[in-house]
Amino acid sequence: MTEHKGSAWLGLCILFFHAATAFSADARFDPIPVYSIYPPIRLQGSADEELASGHVVQGHFAMAKHASRPWRIAFLFPHMKDPYWIGCSYGVISEARRLGIRADIFPAEGYDDLIGQLRKMDEAIAAKYDAIVISPISMTANNSSIAKARMRGIPVFELANDSTSRDLTLKVTTSLKGMGINATRWVIGDAEKRGLKTVNIALLPGPSDAGWVKGEVEGTLEEARHAPIRVNILDIQYGDSDRIIQSRLAAELLARYGRKIDYILGCTGCAPAARLPVSEAKLKGKIRIVAYDLTREIAGLVRSGEISAAADTKGVSQARVVTDAAVNFLEGRTKKMPKTILIELGLVDKSNDASYQFNTSIAPEAYAPVLSYHPEGEK
Repeated sequence: MTEHKGSAWLGLCILFFHAATAFSADARFDPIPVYSIYPPIRLQGSADEELASGHVVQGHFAMAKHASRPWRIAFLFPHMKDPYWIGCSYGVISEARRLGIRADIFPAEGYDDLIGQLRKMDEAIAAKYDAIVISPISMTANNSSIAKARMRGIPVFELANDSTSRDLTLKVTTSLKGMGINATRWVIGDAEKRGLKTVNIALLPGPSDAGWVKGEVEGTLEEARHAPIRVNILDIQYGDSDRIIQSRLAAELLARYGRKIDYILGCTGCAPAARLPVSEAKLKGKIRIVAYDLTREIAGLVRSGEISAAADTKGVSQARVVTDAAVNFLEGRTKKMPKTILIELGLVDKSNDASYQFNTSIAPEAYAPVLSYHPEGEK
């Protein structure tokens, strides 16, 4: 019994060591390439509509200085079911440690748990956090709760997922349409290299009401319209990014279209889930899978060739920027706040995998998800 306890304690110590190493390895970050959008902008528009209508300044976002007090910031995530949000949690918690603030991440149960996220928003408001950062489940359904927080004097920042709220202090995301454009542009270029005159694409973009899904699909449709070869969108299957759901949707696509499909484009949970159905249908060499975004898992699958390419919204960088921007705002350091900050997109495939800067996008390999950091708990 004593030996078992000792082994368990040793295991916990090793896990703590790896987590601490993961945080210390990237305690500082280089200035992040961004597009800052200032008014006049379209009211109650998406980030891409703001990009089209606002005054855009290209530049870099630099690290914020250490906070003067341990500000309390609540972060509302849609879930923690895939590596994208684990990467965002790493960006949040590592910055909270560096800045000396309190960060608490409250995930909902998934994109079908809007009620859960609204309830967590009410709880964060009632707890009187100094600021709230939300990754909205819906483009519109979170707007009233964001307005409620603002009426209570709590600034609300947006991370990654988009909404049409006019009550946000700042959006930090990327061109969600750009995700679709970049991924589809890669597909078209690859199809041309393969000598295809017509390319057939099927989409597994994720849950239909999420802002990032709308952006992916709009970007794909726009790029397809302007392609130098004919691009047919055979089908778009929406659903929660849960692996079981997405694997079933992929199997349905393959049962319906089979060898007609040249490429499947999917979200961070969707693209990996398509691999097994494609393999079971014996279409692994025929159909190429492309991801709309990058996670540690997808980086490994690009390396192994199971996923051909991935656009990259740089989730870790987004989390770092929104955390720093919230602290700068609370500290009164911001003279003129933009309405939206878009992180510059990336794309990774076999051609640049060896030199790609993954630390701007995904958590270190040793990182285990952490949902809270309280500076008073540090020894």
